[in-house]
Amino acid sequence: MKQAMIIINPSSGKEKALVYVRQVEDILRNKGYEVSVSETAKPLDATKFCLQACEEYYDLVVSIGGDGTLHETINGLIDQEHRPTLGVVPLGTINDFARALNIPLDPEKAIHTLTSSIVKTVDIGKMNDRLFANVVAVGSLAESLSSVSSEEKTKLGAFAYLKEGFKELIKTSSHPLTIMHDGESWIGESLLFVVALTNSVGGFEKMVPEASVDDGLLHCFIIKDINVFNTITVGTSLLFGSLKEHKDVVYFTAKQVQVTSSEQIHTNVDGEDGPPLPLELRILPSHIEVIVPEE
Repeated sequence: MKQAMIIINPSSGKEKALVYVRQVEDILRNKGYEVSVSETAKPLDATKFCLQACEEYYDLVVSIGGDGTLHETINGLIDQEHRPTLGVVPLGTINDFARALNIPLDPEKAIHTLTSSIVKTVDIGKMNDRLFANVVAVGSLAESLSSVSSEEKTKLGAFAYLKEGFKELIKTSSHPLTIMHDGESWIGESLLFVVALTNSVGGFEKMVPEASVDDGLLHCFIIKDINVFNTITVGTSLLFGSLKEHKDVVYFTAKQVQVTSSEQIHTNVDGEDGPPLPLELRILPSHIEVIVPEE
């Protein structure tokens, strides 16, 4: 019999996660799976559970929770010979990975997606010794985005990040960065460096409109040292999908990127606190399979 593991963050989705898990169990059992449920209680639990699913050759792992739960779950797949198919029921505020794969943000509809027979092979990023599903940001702005409260995210959604970002851009200074990518280099002062895998970043689905989940590329943006007026125009470009064309933004695609600095600079990874520099990033093409809606 096929085996499925449900990894659930019980505090997600305004604590409705445990209601949804019963529906997921019913659907998977109807599809012929033997189902086990693993509830997270502390950081890295989801990674531990997913690692167990890999080692025990589970056929499917379903992540029920926000981007943080999904990030932890995906990190259980790192360096594994057997990687189960992934199902996603998004209960977070932003849900970039789900957006990029057209998985419904409504939990009931997302649960129904698990009945789909369509599986999509997607890229994953590797940052130093961990995986990421969607985005890495470097700089003071990245650190401030990690501090956006759950209440603000619930109330404002993606605009909570934009609001915090404008506040930080206005008051912060740039940092010296050295960015090496596929044999080329950029050295200069930057307010923010962003590496994205998909078209949706922080809930803004037009930031990288041409990016797809299986193009084998890291989409990279360097925002240079800018004044308050240009901060506003950068924000406008972000909203209208023309960020890469802004005169104070350097855009490039790459398969490998190294980021260093003479200063202590923090990062944000898939919406969570990341490690300080230096970073080594690379794309893992067609690395995982995800259940997506039938067209």
